[in-house]
Amino acid sequence: MPTAVVLLKVNHAKVTGTAETILKMPDVTEVYSVSGRYDLLVIIKCEDVEKIETVITDHLLKTDGIIDSETMFAFRALDKKEAGESIDVD
Repeated sequence: MPTAVVLLKVNHAKVTGTAETILKMPDVTEVYSVSGRYDLLVIIKCEDVEKIETVITDHLLKTDGIIDSETMFAFRALDKKEAGESIDVD
C-alpha cells in the first residue's frame, strides 16, 4: 500500500490541536509529536499515490497552524512483526 511520511512545522501554540485534527483525516493512520526541526510526523496510507496527493493537498496542508512541510514516500517497509522481511508498500 502506498505510504507517505509527512513532516510538519506547526505553530507551537497549536501543536496538540493540529495533531488531533490531522488524525481525524481520511487515510491518516498515525500522527507523532517529534523533536527536532519538525513538530509532527504524519503517516498516510492509501490505495494509490494519487489519493495520497489529494489527502495532502486538499486536506492536510490546509490545516490551521501548519507553517511548513516535507513529504517522503516509502519504497519498502521492514517490520519486526514480519521478522525483518521486506513488505511491499506499493
